[in-house]
Amino acid sequence: MTDATQAALLKVEVCPKAVRDFLRAEPGFLREDGELLRDLGLRAEGGNVIDFGPAAIARAAAAHERESTVRREIEATARANFSAQAQTHAAVIDVLDARNHSDLARRVDEMAALRFGLAAGVVVLEGPDRVPAGWHRLVEGQIDMIMGDQGVARMGFHAPALGLFGDRLDSIRSMALVRMALWEPSRQAILAFGSTDPEAFTPDMGHELVAFLARVVERTAERWPVL
Repeated sequence: MTDATQAALLKVEVCPKAVRDFLRAEPGFLREDGELLRDLGLRAEGGNVIDFGPAAIARAAAAHERESTVRREIEATARANFSAQAQTHAAVIDVLDARNHSDLARRVDEMAALRFGLAAGVVVLEGPDRVPAGWHRLVEGQIDMIMGDQGVARMGFHAPALGLFGDRLDSIRSMALVRMALWEPSRQAILAFGSTDPEAFTPDMGHELVAFLARVVERTAERWPVL
């Protein structure tokens, strides 16, 4: 084929149906053009068969890798969720075994470290009256200031809440804060968890398990009055 012929062909709009019809009518055209076959990722085999091996295998391998990656991600997420739920159930038992308010605060902190690998777990109580030993005290209205418009829970890093973690505040890079209400008349409270990992708690993370733990702490604390 001359250069002039090739140039003329490039100017012609190619019809896919016409190409298919031509290849069906002239199968030898493709089978005998080794350079074209290589460009297409194909090769001719005996028995007039076009082998789609290289291209097909590459596509199948890529699809398999994508499926394997998705499957591994799903399995990892399922394992993480199962582990978190199992640790949460064990943490509930730890909390329910508390003997008094100070023991409850200690267990919350130990639960954070031992069960979830966190830096701190704190029980926070608001109001002018005294708070149990081991609890963090806030003045009235301060919980609303910390929680803002986040409702029941606040996830992620929030600088105004760093003070809740006492002498460990410098190491806190993310936190989970859940509102509680204790006794009658009700006193506002927070269950706070802090982590050294900025990604441990993020604003887009679900707070169901943390809120569940807060309800357990809330009910356990109401066993005893604040003396």
